Amino acid sequence: MGRKLLTEHINVEGINTFEVYRKHGGYRSVEKALKTMTPDEVVEEVKKSGLRGRGGAGFPTGMKWSFLAKPEGVPRYLVCNADESEPGTFKDRQLMSKLPHLLIEGMITSSYALGANTSYIYIRGELLYVLRILEKAIAEAYAAGFLGKNILGSGYDLDLHVHPGGGAYICGEETALLESLEGKRGNPRNKPPFPAVQGLYARPTVVNNVESIAAVPVIVNEGGDEYAKIGVGRSTGTKLISACGHLNKPGIYEIELGLPVEEFIYSDEYCGGIWKGRELKAVVAGGSSVPILPKELILKTAAGENRLMTYESLSDGGFVTGTMLGSGGFIAMDETTCIVRNTWNFSRFYHHESCGQCSPCREGTGWMEKVLHRLEHGHGHMEDIDLLVSVAKQIEGNTICPLGEAAAWPVAAAVRHFRHEFEWHVTHAKEAAQPGAVYRTNAVLA
Repeated sequence: MGRKLLTEHINVEGINTFEVYRKHGGYRSVEKALKTMTPDEVVEEVKKSGLRGRGGAGFPTGMKWSFLAKPEGVPRYLVCNADESEPGTFKDRQLMSKLPHLLIEGMITSSYALGANTSYIYIRGELLYVLRILEKAIAEAYAAGFLGKNILGSGYDLDLHVHPGGGAYICGEETALLESLEGKRGNPRNKPPFPAVQGLYARPTVVNNVESIAAVPVIVNEGGDEYAKIGVGRSTGTKLISACGHLNKPGIYEIELGLPVEEFIYSDEYCGGIWKGRELKAVVAGGSSVPILPKELILKTAAGENRLMTYESLSDGGFVTGTMLGSGGFIAMDETTCIVRNTWNFSRFYHHESCGQCSPCREGTGWMEKVLHRLEHGHGHMEDIDLLVSVAKQIEGNTICPLGEAAAWPVAAAVRHFRHEFEWHVTHAKEAAQPGAVYRTNAVLA
């Protein structure tokens, strides 16, 4: 198995406590940054590392940091996006619950680099047990002098707060998160201005994912150039993958970017193949918002090359034959999966979670759910299939935030790659409407 940069010590007994974490090299990056580096030097190391946002967008973290406005006398903020709510993604909650001090160390080092003296961890409202773990770890960090006034005698001050969200998927979008953090309804903001200029309380703000911030201590300790040696091309370092679905060994894996998808699915070191000896049918590689791919396109690109677990390889072919690494929510589906039912289930989620601010998303997600419902329940028509694609196209690119695309892409991709299944739900409506019915050479499987 590849190198473990974040999870090397995750199973050490007591690693969630300051004492044990410190014994295993914890907080070295804080000491190094505050005592031997300027904030700009820390930013430069993150740039060198090639670290890309691990929350889904994949934007270079160091570049994002460099966009932060620095007006004289105006406070800046770092906000950690811990509102992990993408279906199929569950890596951040484990990182926070088992290695809370790794995130706190990353918050301190990153806040120093950005010149922030107050920072926030915005955590999903349902994860109150994780919030309690973080609060306890933060109290330990304060007691040890790594938070508060004059940290390690450096003259740098930092206060760190944990804020629970209201449980809305939309608050995973950075501007909706900031609205919620300010005590408002979590509606996304129009951009520009971007958070780097006017974010929290209209002050310059950087919003980063849990995994992104947790990687900063490793980068500072080992150096950006060393971190960049891991991975392939512009996909550097390691990535946490939430593997679930019809796998023999579902779970959270830290992989070196560049691992072949086939090896990740079938090797004993990782997912161990498809359960019950069944055939792989399809994969959603980056959480429910990315396009689904059939077996032949998730294992190989359209050009016949091995598909790799990298940002570039998974997106090879665009949305015609490719997908996205996204948040790393890897959902494997075997031959017993009904693609129409799965797509309807995703659409129900996005319709429910739309904030309703933009009419294309508010109305379009509802239309897609209704059409998919009637297809799944034996009341569909052939024209419904093209209607789904038409509605998806009218949502895409016409909303303030990406939730519209997150709802549209899975539907369009499902029709693109599995149109025969949608047609079978029309031509064999009575069979398709049976509980547990699945298209497979026009047979109904239990």
